Amino acid sequence: MSTIAYIGLGANLGEAAETVAAAMLRLDQLPATRLLASSSLYGSAPVGYLDQPDFINAVAAVETGLEPHALLDGLLAIEQHFGRLRSFRNAPRTLDMDLLLFGVLQCHDERLTLPHPRMLERAFVLLPLAEIAAELRLPDGRRLSELVAAGEWTGIKRL
Repeated sequence: MSTIAYIGLGANLGEAAETVAAAMLRLDQLPATRLLASSSLYGSAPVGYLDQPDFINAVAAVETGLEPHALLDGLLAIEQHFGRLRSFRNAPRTLDMDLLLFGVLQCHDERLTLPHPRMLERAFVLLPLAEIAAELRLPDGRRLSELVAAGEWTGIKRL
């Protein structure tokens, strides 16, 4: 059985756009997983810790036979491949990959919360996600396109 999952990608160190694009391709190399769609790249201002470069962001859709925690482990391995260091919360990074949605699964444990707890607050997630899955219904039943249409999104630009 396979599940459609959505993954947020971001980077603001090194060749950020190239890293995000390369990381998208690496998703296709995860076991039992194939890349279905990828958004355009978006530029956005940092959140939280502001004394850092702007980010390059995107969202990918994958079809996977992996369980959610196994997919998360794959994402963490891709981050490590691209030199991700976790020095402090919201620190600059070579690559950040967040599991946003895993089908309609809702869960919360010490490693993973689905849907991603802050995705609905972040234009750099919602706009690229809407680009590839506008009619997506969130686990709570709301349609993504309606959430995006109702928001006022600033500080982000499609590249």
